[in-house]
Amino acid sequence: MKSSKLFIGLAALFGLIVVIIGALSAHAIDEGLSAEAIKQIDTAVQYQMFHIAALLSVGILASLHRNHDATTLKLSGLAFVLGILLFSGSLYVYALTGNELFSKITPFGGLSLILGWLFLFFFSFRK
Repeated sequence: MKSSKLFIGLAALFGLIVVIIGALSAHAIDEGLSAEAIKQIDTAVQYQMFHIAALLSVGILASLHRNHDATTLKLSGLAFVLGILLFSGSLYVYALTGNELFSKITPFGGLSLILGWLFLFFFSFRK
């Protein structure tokens, strides 16, 4: 599968998931969760949405530059995928379970998201 289709497909899947989580958080599961847990879910949803847009952009850029070396662009997309999984995913699990082990994973997701933006920045300077 081409990286452009992979990143666009993952952006769509993550979008589907985040809308479901947001709806559940707002309408169903918030009655049993603390205000702090809802805040964590809201943060995870917000970061996931921002990085879905970034991942979608990477997929579109990859389709436009498919005949060029786009290693940094692919690394950017992979870092965004990993960051969404680790950052938002760990916050969701932590909010739902209260298991602090998952809160220790979140910074690694944040670092991955930062790397995604850094690789995208480097891609902007390629020839």
